[in-house]
Amino acid sequence: MLRWAILGTGFISNTVAEAINQSEGSRVEMVVGRNRETLTKFQQAHNIPRQSLGYEAVFTDSNIDVIYVGTPNHVHHELTIRAAENGKAVLSEKSLTTNMKDAHLLIDSVSKNQTFFAEGLMYLAHPLYRHLAEILTDGRLGKLRAVNGYYAANIWEVVNPAGLGTLYNLGCYPVSLLQYVVQSMCGEDAFSKRKLSGFGNLNTDNNVDHATVSVCFENGVLANLQSTDDYGMAFGFSIAGDNGILRFKTNPWHAGHHNHLEWCPYGGEIEDIIIQDAYDDFYHQTKMVETALAKGEIQAPRPSPRWKDSLEIMAFLTDWEASCRA
Repeated sequence: MLRWAILGTGFISNTVAEAINQSEGSRVEMVVGRNRETLTKFQQAHNIPRQSLGYEAVFTDSNIDVIYVGTPNHVHHELTIRAAENGKAVLSEKSLTTNMKDAHLLIDSVSKNQTFFAEGLMYLAHPLYRHLAEILTDGRLGKLRAVNGYYAANIWEVVNPAGLGTLYNLGCYPVSLLQYVVQSMCGEDAFSKRKLSGFGNLNTDNNVDHATVSVCFENGVLANLQSTDDYGMAFGFSIAGDNGILRFKTNPWHAGHHNHLEWCPYGGEIEDIIIQDAYDDFYHQTKMVETALAKGEIQAPRPSPRWKDSLEIMAFLTDWEASCRA
């Protein structure tokens, strides 16, 4: 039985707490935050035995095995480093950080201390993505040619501006899926061999709130991605090959019980691909951590992001932001 501490009491922490308590191999032992009233409400809502006002005590608590970092993006590295220095396993919410300096500090710390760490791109833990890899490599698409994706959600009023806007809150989803597709079809090193050009609008917090990026990989594959957190609630992702296009009909970043893809061969009949599962992606993310720790692993297995993958995603996001600001 893994005993978890939840750091932060926001919306995503509620979802993660529910998933942890749903698993027979885990339980939430403690919730940690800075507001006593909010902590108490969270504790009661999820039937959590203990709470802690302030973060420091949790890192040395012998009754905690895993720490979930659900705080804003810009402090992920600080809390993960403190946890790693005390031998705690960590699942940290995406994005990894908000800049490459902090990203390297985080990964260097978990590597030095040989502690488990995974970035919480929860959707990749769902069995859907093992099935996707099989589809991408069974030959039906032929050679990969292009990828197009977008994610839009009107959340700018409820996110912490220190998290630096849509690229790190939402853009990390299509970027991470683009990485998985390119790796699956073109090889491990293909994603890092690219050039990109991005454009974006800045909001009143001086954060990028609506952005697009065009990418050309060294092997000739093209990609276009969009991300916005100031309007809508919509998604789209398609993968084009020599022989046809594979499209997501359900949200690729919230894999659940019913997942629908559409294979559209050029000139042929459209095929619906339905992948069903008894559990959602947050539950599978919990099981991924349980399995990895039971095996003595310190990184998540693919399709979930390994340390190398998280650093590559961050490099892409920071390059995209820099191009938007240029």
